Amino acid sequence: MKYRPPDSHSAGVRREGKERPLTVHALNELLLVCSLVLLVAVAAVRISSRSGLPSLLLYLGIGIAIGQDGILHIKFDNAELTQVFGYAALVVILAEGGLGTKWKEIKPALPAAATLSVVGVAVSVSVTAAGAHYLVGLDWRQSLIIGAVVSSTDAAAVFSVLRKVPLPARITGVLEAESGFNDAPVVILVVAFSTKGPVDTWYLLVGEIALELVIGAAVGIAVGWLGSFGLRHVALPASGLYPIAVMAIAVSAYAAGALVHGSGFLAVYLAAMLLGNAKLPHWPATRGFADGLGWLAQIGMFVLLGLLVTPHDLLDDFWPAIIVGLVLTVVARPLEVFISLIPFRMPWREKAFMSWAGLRGAVPIILATIPMVHGIEGSTHVFNIVFVLVVVYTLIQGPTLPWLAKALKIAEDPSEATDLGIESAPLERLRGHLLSVAIPGKSKMHGVEIAELRLPAGAAVTLVVREGKSFVPGPSTMLRRGDELLVVATDPVRDTAEARLRAVGEGGKLAGWLGTDGGTDGTGRTRTHH
Repeated sequence: MKYRPPDSHSAGVRREGKERPLTVHALNELLLVCSLVLLVAVAAVRISSRSGLPSLLLYLGIGIAIGQDGILHIKFDNAELTQVFGYAALVVILAEGGLGTKWKEIKPALPAAATLSVVGVAVSVSVTAAGAHYLVGLDWRQSLIIGAVVSSTDAAAVFSVLRKVPLPARITGVLEAESGFNDAPVVILVVAFSTKGPVDTWYLLVGEIALELVIGAAVGIAVGWLGSFGLRHVALPASGLYPIAVMAIAVSAYAAGALVHGSGFLAVYLAAMLLGNAKLPHWPATRGFADGLGWLAQIGMFVLLGLLVTPHDLLDDFWPAIIVGLVLTVVARPLEVFISLIPFRMPWREKAFMSWAGLRGAVPIILATIPMVHGIEGSTHVFNIVFVLVVVYTLIQGPTLPWLAKALKIAEDPSEATDLGIESAPLERLRGHLLSVAIPGKSKMHGVEIAELRLPAGAAVTLVVREGKSFVPGPSTMLRRGDELLVVATDPVRDTAEARLRAVGEGGKLAGWLGTDGGTDGTGRTRTHH
């Protein structure tokens, strides 16, 4: 059943209640508005980085500001279009997040993240729905929909906020993987609760969730492996084609997973993660391209959601949203974390931080459009409650995360990093690679001379950048913390050179003699970081 707007006109973008035909002049006006919105959104990132506020709040504010109660009086009420665009944007955001996820950090976190995404979601839905029913007075269908909708942590919010907080890798890995995994079961639950007629029994829902997750995981792993294999063995004629190919492969994983009735969201995240941890050509350019697409998807999605909401209608649902959000934040989320992580030995401080770090963002708001599209009674109130809940509690939780990490004594000092940051760009015609090496504060490469690196024949340090100045080093040049090196290596010794650099970074000039393994991942392959 398609969603119908409350008036008799077709849904779309209108100003002052009048339809605007799509002429060349109207298109020029639309392009001007879109470009100005993008520029304001880009400028808003500066405010976000200084204040600690998640950028999604500023983008929502832009949408509200130009909406029907704002300065441009744009009336937009197409929930179906918002849902479709939101799904597309979420695919891009998950792909960008997966490309930036390091396998060595997330691998130990997978069991805990999977448990949070299944058991934790069940706990969160149950507790939040009970609170919405008994404390706010919503009927059980509306309560279950709200409980399911707000049980999904948002990938965009988590990726944007947590990567600014210096946390142990195990915490970041669990939270990022959870935000990538829990969309799948939540979407299934929201669709089930939003379908008119009796809701399926719980064991049928559990079976459906399990089946979709298995199918989605299989499709994502298959597409990611095939895509990375192809990109490593097929030389494209232009470097600019590699970023496009990577994103196309990731999006195809979503489409393939959804078409075979699996979880497309899980598929795209896993496929992107496999691509991100493969040794693909022109990787820095690919990351930059994906990062730009991710920002564009976030801006478009949040601005559109801000346009969809009617601010003067939110007042009646403000206090119900505060009550439901309080139940979710103070009761449901801590229970979800502590119950789900019982099998895992994690300190209570880390669990307490993870309880507060379950950020909500655009995903719950997008999912709240599903009952509107299905024509469920009271769906507008559900949407308003979710919108207010997300805005208010993200406004509270986001800026306080760095403070909480320090208060719980789990924040790490960024200067104490020891692992080298190495990026590789292929020199295809020369059959070589250019390695960019950053020496962090605690690396044992500090004090090592160039000759003591003992790089293999065919690899050499060609340039050192120190305190903003670059120079060509000699054999006796001593490396210091904070230096950046450019290392040229021929194709046959590229892996050996990187392994040697990592070994010296971990064990110093005596690496190898002291048993340092050179940074392998346990399978004989060299670990790489992009």
